[in-house]
Amino acid sequence: AWFTFDSILSGPGLQYSEDSATVTGEGWEHRVALGSVGFSRGIHYWEFTIDKYDADTDPAFGVARIDVTRDKMLGKDDKGWAMYIDRQRSWFQHAGGHEQRVEGGISTGSTVGVLLDLNHHILSFYVNEEPQGAVAFRDLYGVFYPAVSINRGVSVTLHTALDAPSDSEET
Repeated sequence: AWFTFDSILSGPGLQYSEDSATVTGEGWEHRVALGSVGFSRGIHYWEFTIDKYDADTDPAFGVARIDVTRDKMLGKDDKGWAMYIDRQRSWFQHAGGHEQRVEGGISTGSTVGVLLDLNHHILSFYVNEEPQGAVAFRDLYGVFYPAVSINRGVSVTLHTALDAPSDSEET
């Protein structure tokens, strides 16, 4: 599916490109940007290109319910499922808990892929087209919006309607 960021659904303190494909964080606090489409079935894959990245920030990528808290890092509440990542490692985060530390981080020019497989009810992540750890989350049922949380020093561009990686887990 093709979608963009939805500035109406998203949190305050973010700047969007004219085509709503790029979002930039301005303040010190994390803000959540939501996609314009919610998914309840099917397999969906999208990527973010890291256009700007200050090494002391931790952007978080994933999915959220429509009523996610928009003024905290994605995954801090029970309405968001995310991978937050720095220049060296990442963690999976939901409902404030984080686990499954994985080595390997991001820099300007990196890509972060999000695979939402609602046929199997799982969420997985990719960094520079390589799996970032095992399946991050299982038992996902309901409607999920693509989401990212960023703060100052981070700008990302969304790429949608992509084919899912061929090595994605089928179970």
